[in-house]
Amino acid sequence: PGVCNSGPQVLLPACFPTIPALLTADYLDQVCSVNQKQKDTVVGPPAAGAFQERPTKSTTFRKFYERGEFPVALQFSAKGNCIAWKVAFEKLDYHHLLPLFFDGLCETAHPYEFLARQGVHDLLKNGGPKIQPVVPQLIIPIKNALNTRNRQVICTTLKVLQHLVMSGDMVGEALVPYYRQILPILNIFKNMNINSGDGIDYSQQKRENIGDLIQETLEVFERYGGEDAFINIKYMVPTYESCMTS
Repeated sequence: PGVCNSGPQVLLPACFPTIPALLTADYLDQVCSVNQKQKDTVVGPPAAGAFQERPTKSTTFRKFYERGEFPVALQFSAKGNCIAWKVAFEKLDYHHLLPLFFDGLCETAHPYEFLARQGVHDLLKNGGPKIQPVVPQLIIPIKNALNTRNRQVICTTLKVLQHLVMSGDMVGEALVPYYRQILPILNIFKNMNINSGDGIDYSQQKRENIGDLIQETLEVFERYGGEDAFINIKYMVPTYESCMTS
């Protein structure tokens, strides 16, 4: 219910000039009733250049790290690199630190990429109830990371998004009103899978196949996003089908 079946894309007619911040089933029923009077719309391929990487600016995360303003240190061991936190997680200011580490998701150079990625996962793993109030501050860094169109950055960000929505109560629901800022890039790359021919697709073993990761992420969004998650995903990614149908 609430999902338009008249075509592959939900179109917003002129009689609906204002889009609510959060789509509901009743709202989409009104939109679909108008769309059913229109002919089926064919969704074309992404515009030329849609997959082209965008240049990234120097991140605030890098500036803070180079000034020594993060309570972290990079440690090397036989088992690999890791981050040592100098302050207990319960004493950290998540409103300050979490958006800065999310800003670092745009990084691809060592050690910034590793520090940002591992730091985000550490903060999400140990944040509990401190995470949900910070969600609005994370949207711009998430959007900036996805908008780089860099395959490595997108894959890293998708894994972080999955961890984010599962990191605490109501975090998934808190993210739903921001789908329209996050999901356009996912819609562009959703059908991009690496064609390895007769060889083994090692990207799947590493969870670095963009198309598969996007599908996986959208399913996590739906499972943790509450009752309005699916219709809001469907509005931005018309080819997505619910994973919750019995």
